[in-house]
Amino acid sequence: MKKLVSIMVLLCFMAAAGALFAEEAQIEVPKAEAPAVTAPAPLKVDTGDTAWVLISAALVMLMTPGLALFYGGMVRRKNVLGTIMQSFIALGVMTILWVLYGYSLSFGPDKWHMIGGLEWIGLKGVGLEPNPDYAATIPHQAFMIFQMMFAVITPALITGAFAERFKFKTYLVFLVLWATLVYFPLAHWVWGVGGWIRNLGALDFAGGLVVHISSGVSALAAAIVVGKRKSHGLENMAPHNLSMTLLGAALLWFGWFGFNGGSAVASGALATSAFVVTHIATAAAALSWMIVEWIYRGKATVLGAASGAVAGLVAITPASGFVGPMPALIIGLVAGTLCYMAVNLKTKLGYDDSLDAVGVHGVGGTWGAIATGLFASKAINSAGNNGLFFGNASLLWSQLISIGAAWVYSFVITLVLLKVLDWTMGLRVSDEEEYEGLDLSQHGESGYTL
Repeated sequence: MKKLVSIMVLLCFMAAAGALFAEEAQIEVPKAEAPAVTAPAPLKVDTGDTAWVLISAALVMLMTPGLALFYGGMVRRKNVLGTIMQSFIALGVMTILWVLYGYSLSFGPDKWHMIGGLEWIGLKGVGLEPNPDYAATIPHQAFMIFQMMFAVITPALITGAFAERFKFKTYLVFLVLWATLVYFPLAHWVWGVGGWIRNLGALDFAGGLVVHISSGVSALAAAIVVGKRKSHGLENMAPHNLSMTLLGAALLWFGWFGFNGGSAVASGALATSAFVVTHIATAAAALSWMIVEWIYRGKATVLGAASGAVAGLVAITPASGFVGPMPALIIGLVAGTLCYMAVNLKTKLGYDDSLDAVGVHGVGGTWGAIATGLFASKAINSAGNNGLFFGNASLLWSQLISIGAAWVYSFVITLVLLKVLDWTMGLRVSDEEEYEGLDLSQHGESGYTL
C-alpha cells in the first residue's frame, strides 16, 4: 500500500511538472499569410446533432434518480428516503452552481492550464450559436446543459460511501465545496481547452477521470474520515429492497447510452460506436461479476449482477469513444472481476464503504482509464490516439500520469474538506439519530407506511 501511494504521489508531481512546462513544450508552427477574403460564415446548427445531444442530456439527467433508486434499495429501510434525497437534491444544488460559475470554471477561457476564467459567469456569452472549441454543430447552451448533467451525478456517487450516517445540512455544504474545489478544476484539466491533462494528450471520452475516479477516490476519503456505521459488522445491514436496486441499475444502464454516446456531441458513426461498446462492456461485466461471485459464494445474486453491470458502465466510460467491440468485451470482463475483488477487499482494509462507491467507481474508473491507454485506436476515432496494443506506448504513460494526478488531487482535497467540515459543522448524525434512521431524524418522513 505504501508503495502504491508513493507511486501515485510521484505520478502527480510528474504531472504537475508536465503542466508547468506544457506551454514551452508546444511546437510553434509558422502560420501561412492569410489571403484577403471576407469573414468566414458563422457556424451552422445541425438539427440532428442538436436533437441527439439534448436527448442525451435528458438520459444523463435520468441517471441521477436511477442512482437514487440503486443506492436507496441497498440501505436499511429506515434510511431509504435519506439516501434517495442525497442524490435527488444534487439536481437542484449542482444546477444552480453550474449556471452561476461552474460551467465557466470548467469550460471557460483557460487560466494557467488549471482552471477556466469567469468570463462565462451566469452563462454570460453562452448562447444559441455553436462554440467551435467544444461543439461546432450544436448550440453552445446544448453543450452546456449536457455537461451540467455530468456535474450533477458525480458528487451524488460519493454518497454511497457515507450512507446511513451523514448530516443532511453538512451534505449540502459539502456538495457546494466539493464541486467548486474538486470537480470544476478537474473537468477543466481534462476537457477544457488549454487544460493541462488535455494538453498532455490523455484521453477521457466521457468521464472516467472526471466523474468516476474523482468520485470513487473522494468516497474513499469520506469513508475513512466519517468512520463506520454503528454496529457495523455486528448486526445485519443487508439491502432492504433489491427490486429497487435492480430498477435503479436498469435506469443507469439506459441513461448511460446518453452519457457515453452523447459525448460524441454529434449524431453519427462515433456516437454509434460509443453506444455499441457501452452495451457490450456492461453485459460482459454483469456476467463476469456474477460468475466470480457464484464460484466464491455458491450463489448467483441479483445484487452481484446489478453491481457488475454498473462496474462495466464505469470502466467503458473513458474508452467508449476510442475502442471497438472486442476490446470493450475484454474491458467489461476484467471490470466485473476486478471490481468484485475490490469490493471484497474493503473488509480486510477496515473501512466502511456502505454501498461500494470505492470498489466500483474508483477501481472501475481507474481500470477504464488504463484500458484506454491499451486499446484506443485511431481507426475508431481519428481525433483520439493509438494505445499500447496499437503501437503507441506514450498514450499509456499519459493515462497513468492523469490517473495519478486525479487520485492524489481528489483524495487530498476531499480529505481536507471533510476534516474542516467535521471541525465546524460535524459530519455525522448523533448515535440516537443514526439508530432512529435518517428518514425520521433528518427529514421527518418515513419511506414506508406499513
